[in-house]
Amino acid sequence: MAKTLHISTFPQLQSAKQNQKIPLVLIHGWGVNSAVWQPLIDSLPYEFTEMFRLVTVDLPGYGNNVDTEISPYSLANICQHLANTIMQPAIYLGWSLGGLVATEMALNYPDKVLALITVASSPRFLEEIVEQDGVSQHVWSGIKPKVLDAFHQQLQVDTKKTISGFLKIQAMGSPHVRQDIKHISQLVFQYKMADKTTLAQSLTLLATSDYRQQLCSITQPFLRLYGGADSLVPKAVIAQIAKLAEKSAQHIFKQASHAPFISHADDFKQILSNWLMAKASNHFS
Repeated sequence: MAKTLHISTFPQLQSAKQNQKIPLVLIHGWGVNSAVWQPLIDSLPYEFTEMFRLVTVDLPGYGNNVDTEISPYSLANICQHLANTIMQPAIYLGWSLGGLVATEMALNYPDKVLALITVASSPRFLEEIVEQDGVSQHVWSGIKPKVLDAFHQQLQVDTKKTISGFLKIQAMGSPHVRQDIKHISQLVFQYKMADKTTLAQSLTLLATSDYRQQLCSITQPFLRLYGGADSLVPKAVIAQIAKLAEKSAQHIFKQASHAPFISHADDFKQILSNWLMAKASNHFS
């Protein structure tokens, strides 16, 4: 029997008309769960929900899929579960680590992906510095390895404290950082937390995944969204990504954090809606 994942659909009313709508699959980031999407779902205009059916999915070991185990914990295995679960071609929107999952789907299940949207994500999250002739050369902007190492160490001591610390980093740069931290925390901690093993394995995906050379192979409509004050996906890397994905579109939310759909909810909703409605009217060409 094919392994599948638990998903939630919005609006929840099931009907023939509902099934004709275009699915928009929302994939969360590291350490959190699908509850982070609830404010966005609640705020989308009627005309949007008339065209699109929103689908939220928790990664294996998280949220409603907290008891789903995969081995090895890889992007390929996660996407195999997704492909088994969501049969209809869909738009995939991934935030942070979820952006890597959505990218893997676009590359390896192209017939299932109508369009790709990444939010505060990078094809390579880890900073890269090369030593040449005794001189350090900065090659790629990203998260410093020592930061991820610290999270790995903290996970072994206090899981909830580690997640809370990560949420604070995600909200950094927002003009209302305390409010955003409180909001995200209230959403995330509604559900049972992922265990140390899942958190460590998925954190390793952030540290080791590298899709830089594969971005040019993405053929679907591709939108990249960023926070201008994001401390995890620094502004300096956006131009580098743009060169690797020349056919994609991008938007940077000024003074936005790593979670622009929280810190700049209205602007995010507008940009997302406009792009998707335009693409849908052109049948995603």
